[in-house]
Amino acid sequence: MQRVGVLFVCLGNICRSPTAHGVLLKQLEAEPRLQRLLEVDSAGTAAYHVGNPPDRRSSQIAARRGYDLTPLRARAVQADDFYRYRYILAMDGQNLADLKRIQPADFGGHLGLFLDFAGLHRAEVPDPYYSSGEAGFNEVLDLAERACAGLIAHLRQELLQ
Repeated sequence: MQRVGVLFVCLGNICRSPTAHGVLLKQLEAEPRLQRLLEVDSAGTAAYHVGNPPDRRSSQIAARRGYDLTPLRARAVQADDFYRYRYILAMDGQNLADLKRIQPADFGGHLGLFLDFAGLHRAEVPDPYYSSGEAGFNEVLDLAERACAGLIAHLRQELLQ
């Protein structure tokens, strides 16, 4: 079976999307059958931070909960990502609108909001970049843990049934 791609997307690819990326990789360790079927990545709609590691605050908060974001590097979304990834999950409505502008007409995958998998009455993961404290980064991690668990349940049903 061909691997199924999951791409998380935020603005700069240094806070929200790498957090979701790291959380999904870690949660998949408990799902080896599913893990073998997935390719996971993250990107940004803007090329502000290409090549940079995740924001140190994201990495520190994630590390406290056992997630390692240090191997990740920011990159910008490319048009060919729509052919490589079946699930392209935006962190907020603006990211989603930016993705829809570059989405090829023949894209047959799922383009939507990441939190659609969280089971919450909330659409967007807030951008913590300009926050002065840890609360924003903790909130992003909380949301990522919940939405990744929902995404895994969805993928388990789709790919392993």
